[in-house]
Amino acid sequence: MDFDVIVIGAGAAGMMCAAQAGQRGRRVLLIDHAHKIGERIRISGGGRCNFTNRVVKPENFISQNPHFTRSALAQFGAADFIELVQRYGIAYHEKTLGQLFCDDSATQIIELLKAECTQGDVQWANPCAVYGAEKTQNGFQIETAQGIFRSHSLVIATGGLAIPQLGASPLGYRIAEQFGLNIIPPQPALVPLAVSPEMLASFGQLAGNSLRVSAQCGANNPHFRENLLFTHRGLSGPAILQVSSYWQNQGYFDLKKQTKKHPITVNLLPDINISNWLQSHRQSNLNLAQLLANEWPKRIAQDWCRLQGWSKPLAEHSNKDIAAMQHALHAWEIMPAGTLGYAKAEVTLGGVDTEALSSKTMESKIVPGLFFIGEVVDVTGWLGGYNFQWAWSSGWVAGQFV
Repeated sequence: MDFDVIVIGAGAAGMMCAAQAGQRGRRVLLIDHAHKIGERIRISGGGRCNFTNRVVKPENFISQNPHFTRSALAQFGAADFIELVQRYGIAYHEKTLGQLFCDDSATQIIELLKAECTQGDVQWANPCAVYGAEKTQNGFQIETAQGIFRSHSLVIATGGLAIPQLGASPLGYRIAEQFGLNIIPPQPALVPLAVSPEMLASFGQLAGNSLRVSAQCGANNPHFRENLLFTHRGLSGPAILQVSSYWQNQGYFDLKKQTKKHPITVNLLPDINISNWLQSHRQSNLNLAQLLANEWPKRIAQDWCRLQGWSKPLAEHSNKDIAAMQHALHAWEIMPAGTLGYAKAEVTLGGVDTEALSSKTMESKIVPGLFFIGEVVDVTGWLGGYNFQWAWSSGWVAGQFV
């Protein structure tokens, strides 16, 4: 019942870490409460797993410490995981913005990780609930449904709170707090946004339609030029999922810890100089909906302009109206009412404070032998394979030092 390393959580990061440690000759036990291993991997990318991105930089991640990912990404980057995928003969393809997907199935990535664990003689305990962890004189003692296990090193790879229907739990946060590590309050990230009933009444009829936009939350944060999807509850699509993480990440402003939220700004015509475009049609007998139908689906153009009350030919609109059109198209401001929660979130924002961890090893600075990797850490990637790459990188790094 004694091991060199126990890893709790057999997701992407946990399997990578266990495999690496085992291949170094460490005696490893991998524990997970789930019957089926790797379900988050299996459903990702529409079942084809967006396993990484061609270009991965620290700037693609949100954390209280924006430099924390630098070391792990340098030690095991996207090119390293791509090489591993190629070694297993897994065919893949590139989509927009450098996103890499399996040609066949996400289960190929799960089988790759299991095979790597087999090479390291990793032992498995699943399904196996974990009841608690204690520090001992020689390491750690883990109480589980299968009895007591002991190890010199303990790795927490339990993930966050996203997609609770697949078994997400706060176990990793509880263990971190038990050992005195700070937790950045978790929140849903890469998540659709809800809007107020009033706003929904104004554009709810557009549900199911999408536009290519440029969205931003906060003047100092990135723009995301991707699709926005109108839904029956608010807004979704890649552009909205991306900015949702920044909307959730806004700071506190009073003693009651109420979060001061800023609106999301959307450029509805990101590929056009809207001012010049409107001025060039200033004397046109066409109305705005007819002009927009050249850039948008006709139905969206008609419905959107009707909601704004802009039905006359442009030549009949005042300069004030034209300025209002320009502002609405260039900087449509949306104040979300909230998110659709962890059930619809791709990942979790927040987690174990990186100030408590070594960026080179993922080991706790105050509890020797205790490591945290993957989503349980306060590192959240953009949509597009970045969160999987963080799992591979942090898991690989910890696997070298446990």
